[in-house]
Amino acid sequence: MAAFARRQVVLGRTEGGRPIVAWEIGDPAARRVTLVVGCVHGNEPAGISITKALVRVRPPARTLLWIVPDLNPDGVAATIRQNSDGVDLNRNFPWHWRRLGQPGSTYYAGPRPASEVETRIAIKLIRQIHPTISVWFHQHLNAVDDSSGDARIALRFARRVGMRTLRLTRYPGGAVNWETEAMPGTTAFVVELPAGPVPAARIGVFTAALATLNAR
Repeated sequence: MAAFARRQVVLGRTEGGRPIVAWEIGDPAARRVTLVVGCVHGNEPAGISITKALVRVRPPARTLLWIVPDLNPDGVAATIRQNSDGVDLNRNFPWHWRRLGQPGSTYYAGPRPASEVETRIAIKLIRQIHPTISVWFHQHLNAVDDSSGDARIALRFARRVGMRTLRLTRYPGGAVNWETEAMPGTTAFVVELPAGPVPAARIGVFTAALATLNAR
């Protein structure tokens, strides 16, 4: 019988001193690892409620979930897109990075690639756990990205949760594009939730789809 773990890990702290927490749930020896990130932009927090519910789910045998409910707790606390340094974390990853904007502007990419502690925490975790599938929640387009990696996986997820697919722009410094370039053969995609909180009746739909996304 496969082992089962459910543990909380503090990955590090933001510039503002807030902890960035992750959960490991499932079979620690599993080769099929799913990473779910609930929030990257502080003013797009709806995915946090899904990830908090996902923590209570038991995934199928021989699979493992890593869940980061909130990668940007300083931004969530301030209800701003950026982190406490005024950086858009989804322009700060080392994938075709280039200078964008000024500190505090909407898409400010930071002074250099991976300049932000939150970005480095995410990169360290991804390199450590090597997820085969990653899902990153954003808002407010109400669509699933057709993926960076195997588009069939994103399409299957979209059908299960009743959302359309959409080809999102590949912006410099984007997390999912860095991830699939750094980890060849893996799939990472964005889920753009609608504006506002996730209705309670929808949360279970998302958690069921996420928990079984990597199952065989």
